Amino acid sequence: MKTRYNLSLRSLIVLLFGLTLAACGEQDTTPVNLDPVAFHATDECHVCGMVVTDFPGPKGQAVEKDGVRKFCSTAEMLSWWLQPENRILDAKLYVHDMGQSQWDQPDDSHLIDATQAWYVAGTPLAGAMGASLASFADQQAAEALANEHNGTVMQFDEIDQEFLQQAAAAQHSDMHEAMQHGDMHDIVDGEMH
Repeated sequence: MKTRYNLSLRSLIVLLFGLTLAACGEQDTTPVNLDPVAFHATDECHVCGMVVTDFPGPKGQAVEKDGVRKFCSTAEMLSWWLQPENRILDAKLYVHDMGQSQWDQPDDSHLIDATQAWYVAGTPLAGAMGASLASFADQQAAEALANEHNGTVMQFDEIDQEFLQQAAAAQHSDMHEAMQHGDMHDIVDGEMH
């Protein structure tokens, strides 16, 4: 009887061990919602810690299974995304479509896939720190803004850290020049025509 008990106990242990291994190998098949979310007055930028909604211009967000990272500007989000450790994340990136939004208060119902957007640099439109990159779903709308301000239109895949640094330096230079000439009201107002 003792032999049969030991054999049954061993069989039970082997069975439990096999079930444990099988459970470890199973993937969680719960669908993950990677849709964009609204920005709130208390949201802080993932990069700089400033309140996202305190600034005009388009914002960005990275949505992944572990949560949402929000950014006070498209440039902040792109700079974060370009870091090698972030590019391996399974995140969906979103930006405001400024063809459908007011510059001072972008509409969260018009968040678009950042990888499909057109970006305009070189405008006097005010935003958060760094370059103010206006994001658009429509290439023609992006080109119209760029033509109005002698700006540059870029696609997502064309933007790199060097471009972001040059755009930020150019915007800083433009703001400094405007302050010397007393034209700050145009930059502070940040109006899109």
